[in-house]
Amino acid sequence: MKRSEINDYINDSLNFFQQQHFYLPVWATYSANDWQNADATHHEIIDNMLGWDITDFGTGEFVKSGLILFTLRNGNPACDNKPYAEKIMVVRENQVTPMHYHASKMEDIINRGGGNLEIIIYGSTPQGALSSDPVELKVDGVSRKVKPGEKIIISPGESICLEQGIYHSFQGAAGKGKVLVGEVSMVNDDATDNYFYESQQRFNTIIEDEPQAYFLAVDYKNLPRNQMRP
Repeated sequence: MKRSEINDYINDSLNFFQQQHFYLPVWATYSANDWQNADATHHEIIDNMLGWDITDFGTGEFVKSGLILFTLRNGNPACDNKPYAEKIMVVRENQVTPMHYHASKMEDIINRGGGNLEIIIYGSTPQGALSSDPVELKVDGVSRKVKPGEKIIISPGESICLEQGIYHSFQGAAGKGKVLVGEVSMVNDDATDNYFYESQQRFNTIIEDEPQAYFLAVDYKNLPRNQMRP
């Protein structure tokens, strides 16, 4: 993705957060200069990969298949005892996050406002294939049995609990607008715990066609070493 596209999509997301009265930490809008001058007190943000994350899953068509996320909090077993994570995401109409499951992470996906979220559910086999068996899960704490490939509509205020090994794909429902999607989960590791049904590129190669207006979590590796954990 081009840096100019990333800057534009983050600006658009910030406007949507404001419309939905959802507020981010102050460092969400740090400039590159702010980050260069930040000291080691910011090490948890850097160590635990908090902040902005954007992907088109290697398709080059973000609006059709992509996701923008902001990790608000996350643990790191190598650094701390925090066992939980939280994200906020913006999902556009018909913008698909491809079918995947997590082996370690259990999560609640929450519609925090905007349009409706469509989630397609499958179980997984020990070999990582889509299961033909129904899936038992909970929607807002209410148990239900879901047929393989069934679409579940999550309206604003509703949530779904996805245990380890449950394949899921989601998108914003057509005609309903962007969706503000929350995620509350066990510790999150996007580098090793995303198992896609079809091979996907989780992190983008960035074409630096203009200065970065915001830092992505993947940009932290370029910061001075004095900002890392003492």
